[in-house]
Amino acid sequence: MKKKWTREAILSDAKAQNVRFIRLIFTDINGILKNVEIPLSQLNKAMDNDMMFDGSSIDGFVRIEESDMYLVPDLDTWLVFDWKETEKDAKIARLICDIELPMRQSFPGDPRSNLKRVLKRMKDMGFTQFNLGPEPEFFLFKLDDKGEASKNLYDNGGYFDLAPVDLAENCRRDIVLELEDHGFEIEASHHENAPGQHEIDWKYLDAVAACDSIQTFKLIVKSVARRHHLHATFMPKPIYGVAGSGMHCNVSLFNEAGNAFYDPEAEDGLSQTALYFIGGLIKYARSFTAVCNPTVNSYKRLVPGYEAPVYNAWSKQNRSPLIRIPSARGNSTRIEVRSVDPSANPYLALAVMLQAGLEGIEHKIDPPKAIDRNIYAMSHEERLANGIVDLPGSLREAIKELRQEPVMLDALGSHIAQNFITAKSMEFESYQKHVSQWELDKYFTSY
Repeated sequence: MKKKWTREAILSDAKAQNVRFIRLIFTDINGILKNVEIPLSQLNKAMDNDMMFDGSSIDGFVRIEESDMYLVPDLDTWLVFDWKETEKDAKIARLICDIELPMRQSFPGDPRSNLKRVLKRMKDMGFTQFNLGPEPEFFLFKLDDKGEASKNLYDNGGYFDLAPVDLAENCRRDIVLELEDHGFEIEASHHENAPGQHEIDWKYLDAVAACDSIQTFKLIVKSVARRHHLHATFMPKPIYGVAGSGMHCNVSLFNEAGNAFYDPEAEDGLSQTALYFIGGLIKYARSFTAVCNPTVNSYKRLVPGYEAPVYNAWSKQNRSPLIRIPSARGNSTRIEVRSVDPSANPYLALAVMLQAGLEGIEHKIDPPKAIDRNIYAMSHEERLANGIVDLPGSLREAIKELRQEPVMLDALGSHIAQNFITAKSMEFESYQKHVSQWELDKYFTSY
């Protein structure tokens, strides 16, 4: 992932690896990967930034009367997929793209370009890099005889279990090997708390590359799982009564001197910059929750009892609040934001978290007192006495908080903010009208 690709190197690699098709990939506001596939003969045109597509067909992009848009490949994202998907052993490669309007200005509805806009503010404040180390979780379900996803889990394992309890060991190993073949530096792979639930972690990267890697990770996980006759889902809460899937985000901010979150003179090793960053995260957490937890299903995970962070607080020790400070110091000093789930658009989630932290630094927002006891064991009155408030309990509540916070709306930009709020409001309204199986079981014969 660190190699710098040039046009000449890409053309040479494509020939050497028998690449015949290239996926020009981008992400819509919902975090879903989209692509325009071109034959090798069009690769030079794509690298000239002359490849156009219909943006009106993409959720949250543009109206039909203003549909023409350009795909602008980031050459450093050149990646040749190892799996064979066509005849004659021809391979498929990908380039991740930013989106431009017909007059060649950056499209304000492109999540990846929007993150770069917020990163520019970071650099204007004297910082050089914002890093992310994600911890995405996912579930594996069996495919049925027709190759469709079933609701049957593949295993009944728990935290760190081994085979034969963890039946997915081989699948997970193949995922890790595939990820390593595609440039990921894998740090850990293990069974998670719930049956059928897994986690794979890799080394941190700078913000844009880290978000690119999350999107690539999801694609590889789903593809390898299918080879094992399994369906991988990053849905936050696919099963009632067990823990949901999160995507804890370990973030760190660097300047010319090194990690700006580390102060060797401080008793706990945390710099004033880190404390202000935490202060910003705490202040804006309720308003960025809609972006970091963007589905109706996200709020089935954010409930007490399953180790999901439902309380807006921070800690240097325990895992019950929204924010935890891992014990590593030096250049490994980082802030772990625990509320994010894998249904989030990573580019948008990182943009709002970075904006919140920068606001904290710029306006010197002190964080509340750290809570170093188990918040889950505290009463409502104890939480209130310690200034601990809950995160939004539903998508509707989270949208309301986002709509009322100019700082977070600015982090998204007006185009994305308007389209995101509209789409998510419609999603909640649709959910609200749906009659669930739970309601039928509960009320159908009783009334």
